[in-house]
Amino acid sequence: MSTTVGQVIRCKAAVAWEAGKPLVMEEVEVAPPQKMEVRLKILYASLCHTDVYFWEAKGQNPVFPRILGHEAAGIVESVGEGVTEVAPGDHVLPVFTGECKDCAHCKSEESNMCSLLRINTDRGVMIQDGQSRFSINEKPIYHFVGTSTFSEYTVVHVGCVAKINPLAPLDKVCVLSCGISTGLGATLNVAKPRKGSSVAIFGLGAVGLAAAEGARIAGASRIIGVDLNASRFELAKKFGVTEFVNPKDHNKPVQEVIAEMTDGGVDRSVECTGHIDAMISAFECVHDGWGVAVLVGVPHKEAVFTTHPMNFLNERTLKGTFFGNYKPRSDLPSVVEKYMNKELELDKFITHKLPFAEINKAFDLMLKGEGLRCIIKMED
Repeated sequence: MSTTVGQVIRCKAAVAWEAGKPLVMEEVEVAPPQKMEVRLKILYASLCHTDVYFWEAKGQNPVFPRILGHEAAGIVESVGEGVTEVAPGDHVLPVFTGECKDCAHCKSEESNMCSLLRINTDRGVMIQDGQSRFSINEKPIYHFVGTSTFSEYTVVHVGCVAKINPLAPLDKVCVLSCGISTGLGATLNVAKPRKGSSVAIFGLGAVGLAAAEGARIAGASRIIGVDLNASRFELAKKFGVTEFVNPKDHNKPVQEVIAEMTDGGVDRSVECTGHIDAMISAFECVHDGWGVAVLVGVPHKEAVFTTHPMNFLNERTLKGTFFGNYKPRSDLPSVVEKYMNKELELDKFITHKLPFAEINKAFDLMLKGEGLRCIIKMED
């Protein structure tokens, strides 16, 4: 790798030229990392719904041409000025949000919402100089959430790079750089169910199943899955889900159904759909006196959460979370260790594998709602 240090690298990248159109495999030029930046060789990527959402560009500012991708794993190729935390050859997870370690959020034990490196979906350039590190024929190709992992090489801020155990299989732990950690942390770090407690999970996609996995690890005795899609129920059993509720099967609000099932409500709930009705149900289904509901899903920008104030006065707690409250650099290495010591199971999240050349098939699978995570192998 050393021969490429300080040089422009030409490599393959899947470029989104316009909204909703298939990605095009192009040769791009990747500039060397600048101050506090790291250039990575991406070995494995996985597709997350956020990639599809911004590729469709229906509800936000379209930024094209762009290299999408933010769930991945790779190896440090070279580092820019001032970088001391990682070195060439290190195994890392790039993350869509960061940890500068200097701001008030990073210095707080309670927050992971770094002031400098918090996710910014509109920014298509590096914060160091406002320029892109990708180009084709000297024309810039924009970055995506600071990661742009659908490229054989990418440049990221050092604060968005988690150095991990070099023995960890990158084709498995790559899924920890976004969705799986988000759901897992929502349960383990925020809901914090006790052993033997009851937990309701709203939405049984990858993030919801990761939340269920967290409840399983915590020793919850009842894990109730709530989803409108009955076909998800069988798979969810692998993640510790013990009971299922399909709101369509009942003529009363699902929070009432759950309260009846659990003698007044569950101890904890985690909402992973982003639908406002599910958010309200998740809060109202927890037990008075000690129940805690955690919101993970991102709602429509016009959505309004409404509930009676007595639900709070009766000692129910409502919390929100971002990336499962994990600080990327400080905390992700320990999540990888949970997998390495067999406490956390990741293989069951991986339902498809494709070569980089067939990345558009991964988008098709996601659009059809088939599978959980598709691993994309970058090298032929």
